[in-house]
Amino acid sequence: MTQNKNAGDKLGFWSIVLLAINSIIGSGIFLTPGSVVSQAGSKALIVYFIAAIFASVLAISFSAAAKYVTKSGASYAYSKAAFGDNVGFYVGILRYFSASVAWGVMAVGVIKSTISIFGGNPDKFLNVTIGFIILMVVVTVINLFGQKFVKLVMNLATAGKLAALILIIVAGVVLLITTGATHSLSSVDQITQNGQRIVPTLTTTGLVMAVVSAFYAFTGFESVASGSEDMQEPEKNLPKAIPLAILVIAAIYIGVVAVAMVLDPKALMTTKQVVAVSAIFKNEVLRDVILVGALISMLGINVASSFNAPRILEAMAREHQLPATLTKRTKNNFPIKTFFISEALAILVPLAFQYNMTNLITLSAMVRFLGFIIVPLAVICFYYGKNKQPILPAPKNVLTDIFVPILSVILVIFLLVKYNWQAQFGIIENGQVVGINWYAIFMMIFGFIILPLFMFWFSRKERNQQQ
Repeated sequence: MTQNKNAGDKLGFWSIVLLAINSIIGSGIFLTPGSVVSQAGSKALIVYFIAAIFASVLAISFSAAAKYVTKSGASYAYSKAAFGDNVGFYVGILRYFSASVAWGVMAVGVIKSTISIFGGNPDKFLNVTIGFIILMVVVTVINLFGQKFVKLVMNLATAGKLAALILIIVAGVVLLITTGATHSLSSVDQITQNGQRIVPTLTTTGLVMAVVSAFYAFTGFESVASGSEDMQEPEKNLPKAIPLAILVIAAIYIGVVAVAMVLDPKALMTTKQVVAVSAIFKNEVLRDVILVGALISMLGINVASSFNAPRILEAMAREHQLPATLTKRTKNNFPIKTFFISEALAILVPLAFQYNMTNLITLSAMVRFLGFIIVPLAVICFYYGKNKQPILPAPKNVLTDIFVPILSVILVIFLLVKYNWQAQFGIIENGQVVGINWYAIFMMIFGFIILPLFMFWFSRKERNQQQ
C-alpha cells in the first residue's frame, strides 16, 4: 500500500516537463532581455536561437546519460558510474554546493525584485535579510507537506509563469495590430540615448558574449535529473521531457523578445524597472499582471531548487559516500536532513557575502561548465562500455551518444575560451578593470578545493566501509 502511495507521489512525464520548464525559466527572461538586445541589437533573435541550440545540444547529452543511469544526483550519478567513486564524489560535492548557492542567489533575486516592485530599497541589508528569511520559511513549509504538494506548487508556478509570458506575446501582438506602432528589427541598431547609439557595432566577440548571456537563460536543465528516483520511469521520461521543455522555452523566449523589439525596443533597453520586459507596455493593469507573473516565476524556481539541491546530497548518501543518516525521510517522503543542510547553505553563503549576487553567481556558473564537460564524456564512456560501475542496458545511438556529446564538449570549451573572465574576477568601473575581486577568487578556492577536502575527510568512514 505504501509503495503504491509513493509511486503515485512520483513525478510523471508531464510533471517532469513542467519541472524542467520551471527549473529553466526563472527571472532571466523577465529581467535581462534588454541586456541581450543592447549587446546584439537587431541580431538578438538570432542570438537567442543560437543559445537555444547550444542548450539543446547539451540537454541531449544529459538526456542520453539519463537512459543509462537513473539514480538521483544527475551529473554526480553519471560521473560516478562512468569514472568511479573519487571523480563522482568530487563532482557531486561541487554540484551540490553550486546548487545550494544558486538556490540562495535566486531567493535573493526574488526578495530584491519584490522590494523594488513595492517601492522599497532593495540594497538595504536588513530589508533583504527579513524578506530572505520569510521566503525560506515559506519554501520550507511547502516542502514539509511532501512531494505531492511540492509537485502541485511547481505545476501551478510553471502554469503561472507561462501564462504571464504568453500574455506578453498576445498583448504585444494585439497592440501591434491595433495601434500600428511598430519598429523594424533593423532600426533597433540605430536607437540613440543622449545622442549616442545604444547598440555598439557588433563584433565576433560581442556576438559571442551576447550568446553567452542568452545561454544562461536556458541553464537549469542539468538539475532536472537530480531527483530522478522521485520520478516515474526516468530512463524513458527524462530523455523525452528535457528536450521538449527546451523547445517550448525557446519558442516562448523568442516570441517575448520579438514582441518587445518590435513594440518598444528603446524602453526595453533603457528602463530602470526591475522587471525590464514590462516596460514595453503603457497599460498599468497589464504591467501589474506581468509583474505578478515574474514573481510567481521566481517563487517557482526557488521551489524547484529546494527540490533538486537536497537530493544531490541524498544521492551521495545512498551511494555510501556520505553518512547514511542523510537518507532519512519523513512520512511525507520529505528528505528532511539534506533539505535543512541545503537551506542553511543557501542562507549563510549569500548572507556572508552581503547578498552580492555577482560574486555568488561565479562559482555556480563555473561548476555548471564543469558538468557540461564531464557528462558528455560520461555518455561516450557508457556507449563504449568503459564505465567503472554498472549501468542500465539502454539502447545505444551513435548520434545522441557519440556525435552530440563530442559537439557538446567543443561548444563548452568555446564558451569558456570566450568567457569574460575579467568581469568575474576583476572589479569593473566604467568598463575598465580597476582591481581584483578577492571575494570571487575566495569562493572559487572554497568551492573547488576547501569544501571537497573537508567533505572527503568527513565521509572517510563511509567510504572505507564501502571499500
